This record gives sequence, C-alpha cells and structure tokens, in this order.
Amino acid sequence: MSHVKDPQLAEQGRLNLEIAERRMGALLKLRRRITKDQTFAGLTIGMALHVTKETGVLVRTFTAGGAKVAVTSCNPLSTQDDIAAALAEEDGVLVWAYKGETTEDYYKFLTAVIDTEPDITIDDGCDLVTEIHQKHPDLLSKVIGGCEETTTGINRLRAMVQDGALKMPMIAVNDNKTKHLMDNYYGTGQSTFDGILRSTNILVAGKTVVVLGYGSCGKGVALRAKGLGAQVIVTEVDAFCGLQAAMDGNRVMRMEEAAPLGDLFVTVTGNYHVIRTEHMQHMKDTAVLCNSGHFDNEIDMKGLETMVKRKRRVRHYLDEYLMKDGRVLYVAGEGRLVNLASAEGHPSEVMSLSFCGQALACEYLVKHRGKLPKDVITLPPEIDAEIAQLQLTAMGLTIDKLTPEQVKYLASWQEGT
Repeated sequence: MSHVKDPQLAEQGRLNLEIAERRMGALLKLRRRITKDQTFAGLTIGMALHVTKETGVLVRTFTAGGAKVAVTSCNPLSTQDDIAAALAEEDGVLVWAYKGETTEDYYKFLTAVIDTEPDITIDDGCDLVTEIHQKHPDLLSKVIGGCEETTTGINRLRAMVQDGALKMPMIAVNDNKTKHLMDNYYGTGQSTFDGILRSTNILVAGKTVVVLGYGSCGKGVALRAKGLGAQVIVTEVDAFCGLQAAMDGNRVMRMEEAAPLGDLFVTVTGNYHVIRTEHMQHMKDTAVLCNSGHFDNEIDMKGLETMVKRKRRVRHYLDEYLMKDGRVLYVAGEGRLVNLASAEGHPSEVMSLSFCGQALACEYLVKHRGKLPKDVITLPPEIDAEIAQLQLTAMGLTIDKLTPEQVKYLASWQEGT
C-alpha cells in the first residue's frame, strides 16, 4: 500500500509528468524499444531515487517494459509530493515518499521497498543496497543486480568491495560519461543556483562564492557562479582538481583562508564536515551556506546549533542562525541537497541522459543475469555512445561518420610523418 502526503495532488503531478516527458525525448525513444521487447516482464524493480517528475518518467519506462516498480525517496527532502501522488495511482507502481520525511519513515520506506523482494535495485547514495546487505541478506540470492546513480554511492560501493562485503553485481551508472560529465556538470550547476535563488533571492553578481570540491559537480557550480557574475574561490584536497580549478581561472586556497571571504558557500564533496565550526566562527555576517553534495553532513549542522542564540525559518527552506556574537548565518535547504530541498532538482533534459543510463544498465543486468561478478561494474563504452546518440537525435542534431580511409588510418601504425 503506497504512502504519500496528499492523493489529491495527483492531477498536478500528472501535468508535471507530461511536461517532463516532452523534454525527455531520448528516454522516450528508448522506452518504445523497451515496450516492444517487454525487457522487464515479470520483474520487480526497487528504487531509492529522488521522487521527481523525471524519476516518474523513468518509472513509467520500466512499467511499460513489463516491470512492477516499488519506489521511495533517497533523501527526506527531495520528494515532489504531486509526483508521488500521481505515481501511486498508476498500475504496477507502489510509492512510499513525502517531502519532509522523518528519519524513522525514511528507513521504514526503504524497508517497504525491500519487502517487495526486488529483482533489480536502483540507488542514489547506496542506502537501499546497504540496508539489504545489513538487514536482509537472505534476499541477495534473488537479486539480479543493482545500479548506482551518484559519486557518493559509488564511493560507498567501492568501500564495500574493499571490505569484501558486496554480494551482488552493481553497475556504476554514475561512471557513464553521459552521466557524470553531463548530469553532474550541467545539471548540478544549474539546479544548485535554482535552489539557492528560490531560498534566498540574493544577487549573485559581485558576490564571492566559495565552492568546496572541484569534481564534476563542483566544476558545474563554479561555472554557473561565474556566469552569474560572482568571484569564485575553490577549496580542494586533491592536487589535480585544485590545479584544474586554478587553470580555469578560480582562486584556490584552504578553507580556513576562504571562510572570512565568502558570501555564499556551496559544498559539493560527498565528504564529512567540510564546513566546520572553526570555519563558521570566521564567516561574514549574512553569509549563506548550502550543500549540493549528497548527505546532510558536509556542513556540521549540529556544531552550528551550539553556536547560536536563536534559529528561525525566514523563507522557503532558508533558516536564519543568530550567532552568540551577533552575526547571522543562513543555511538553505537544511544542509541537505539544496537543488532538491529548495527547488526541483535537475532539468528534465539532462535527466533524460542519466535515466537512459539507468534503463540500459537494468537491461544489461537482465541480459547478463548470473554471469556478472559481485563487483562495481562500468557499462561498455558502446552503451554510453548509444545514450549520446539518442540525445543527439532528440535534439535534431547529426554528426559526421568516419570514412573507410579514416577507419583504416586510425587502426594502423605504419604511416608516420
């Protein structure tokens, strides 16, 4: 039995799903083939993803291919309640999700998905797979395999491999070029500022934006900040990423140096407590803090609570912290993913690419059932190329093809200068 906030929101959810589908041409083209082949007939797919309109289009793709789908959120603040209500009315779909879930409900809903005994799992952050391994190991013999959407989740899976704990094949969808070089870069950059602006309505131009982490997501955030007229400072722990940030025209320094300079701080590391109390005590009055990584521990929110005289909600998912020394700090999205807590996540066009990756990864698991190692697996490059071609076609674009002479030349080594 599904659990959503308000079933009466279903009509608005259907309208938003309709809008998203019109912008996700690559996934719809793939859906037509999956529907014809009934790729997932008789299978149950368990999903812990952000329950957004784009995820709804992916759910419909799986049910069109014959699957039953059980879906919950991978973040307590990332559900769009109208989408959850709409999906709960569709055949073959069970939904447990609402925006603002308690921690108790969050894990109860993960368990509800697991109780459907999924054949395939789809994760965003690895919580679903972790729960199966730790609390429901009896299901591991039934599961064909799973897919992971995020860098954070891939890091956790590789830690499981290192510990000898992973007991099912897991496809690293995040490692597709069409995912981490498109979704993470273009999607995170745009949707992060969408969330920041909805929460704060600040003028970005002329501000100093501190971006913590310069992976694909951090690069996207820095690009958008500069495009809006900000000066950008990057903090990093990886020498090459720090070098890239400098070569891209950003100032690079340690966080203790950046703390008193920033007007807006955006964490995109996937790591723990990268903004700590010793940084907050040196920040400007009215500085804004937000996270666009994964979990809500990139900013030390508990530490911040110990520094304040008062906390109050002043705008849409914007909390004001009155510090004991009289300064005010603002936190957008409760320290959770600001693009989903305060906005609607990535645009449909970029999620079409990512979710083509999810659908094709699930198809790959089905085709290679019982033959894949219990490891983190990267899809073959030809599947990534197929996704890119689907998107080019959806955009009405064509590219050149190699001539026979060029193919021969690239495969040879004898001809020199």
